[in-house]
Amino acid sequence: MAFAGMNYLSIVVAALAGFGVGAIWYMVLGTAWLDALGKTEDDIKGSGAAQAMPFIIALVADLVMAIMLAGLMGHLGDVSVRGGLISGFFIWVGFVITTMGVNHAFSGASPKLTAIDGGHWLAVLLVMGAIIGAFGV
Repeated sequence: MAFAGMNYLSIVVAALAGFGVGAIWYMVLGTAWLDALGKTEDDIKGSGAAQAMPFIIALVADLVMAIMLAGLMGHLGDVSVRGGLISGFFIWVGFVITTMGVNHAFSGASPKLTAIDGGHWLAVLLVMGAIIGAFGV
């Protein structure tokens, strides 16, 4: 299922898997995450579209991330599970955790929040990289 040089099935599966990783991650670490935010469940509850919007944004972000990761892996030419894991890790170290660290430092966020959110994105990128590497680009 490759069109214009991309395997869209691998991208969609990787994006959905990344979204699933986030769901599991924050179900397990939800209480610690809220504590690190300094908020309660009542503080973050919305209604209707406002409650759904963060999930829609997360799904779109995961899709864009999977597309970019597939493009990068295809460009590098190392389309394998190992190559996907390495690419995902390097992207996380070089771009994700560094920008999160800066943003969280300037916003006064706790290091615990950076660790929880940063760990989430590392897990997402590793899973996406492995899936894209296994399916091909």
